[in-house]
Amino acid sequence: MVRQALGKGLDALIKQTQQVVNMPTNEAAVQVQQTPGMSVTRIDVNKIVPNRFQPRRVFNEEKLQELAQSIKEHGLTQPIVVVYDAGLDKYEIVVGERRFRATQLAGLKEIDAIVHKHLGDQEMCALALIENIQREDLNPIETALGYRNLMSKFYITQTDLASYCGKSKAAISNALRLLDLEPEIQQALQDGAISEGHGRALLMVTDPAKREMLFKKMHNSKMSVRQAEDAARALMFPVKKAEKGAKPVEVASFENDLQSALGTKVEVKYGKNMKKGTLIIHYNSLDELDNIASRLKTKML
Repeated sequence: MVRQALGKGLDALIKQTQQVVNMPTNEAAVQVQQTPGMSVTRIDVNKIVPNRFQPRRVFNEEKLQELAQSIKEHGLTQPIVVVYDAGLDKYEIVVGERRFRATQLAGLKEIDAIVHKHLGDQEMCALALIENIQREDLNPIETALGYRNLMSKFYITQTDLASYCGKSKAAISNALRLLDLEPEIQQALQDGAISEGHGRALLMVTDPAKREMLFKKMHNSKMSVRQAEDAARALMFPVKKAEKGAKPVEVASFENDLQSALGTKVEVKYGKNMKKGTLIIHYNSLDELDNIASRLKTKML
């Protein structure tokens, strides 16, 4: 199957859409007059349906109510973005589902919208994800699912996605790895009970039973991310008492320190006089190797 890059055309479309969606409605109406394939109009809320590619899974009801009250008092100051589906005779939301839901709660019958005449699935998916990411509005699992959705549906590489989102490849990789966590832990991330940093600390623990134990301890004791990382390292790389024939304390300490810094197994092998030897850094996947490389670069800069 042919791999599709996001492309300059889609990049231009997103910049164009973000520009007008952040304008007051009257200014957006003037701006889109110069933009082929776009217009601003008022639409019956009953003719609007959610975006199939909406990355957001959780809508905070309290904040929706606050926004609805603001809309009642001041109106909706910025338009949503939709695309017309002739087959359904409906307008599908591209950007602004939270504003749309709040408008419904406010009891309004119509909403101002920027209408795209033609948008493909890739464009809709990318617009919805990028808009939410750049507003920093998604929880870590929603962001990871959005990344995976774009990559799997449109055959986009992590490198392409990183460049397109203005993120590092390591940031994309770390976000996607959160989806390897157990459902209970993913739910805690979505609920805000633990942070993304806590999730990454849990990923350091490869044994499921030990990971669950640390998660429960983390959840109950409200430990900081730093404390969670230290606890994860202690589980994965316990310091053993020196035995006959064991490595010198300073070598074992060096291994432990480097393991803690890189989040992976490290070994120092040497000859009789210890003046020459080999440093071995283990990894179990290309993503983990990317993560180690990123940590090393950060330490060197």
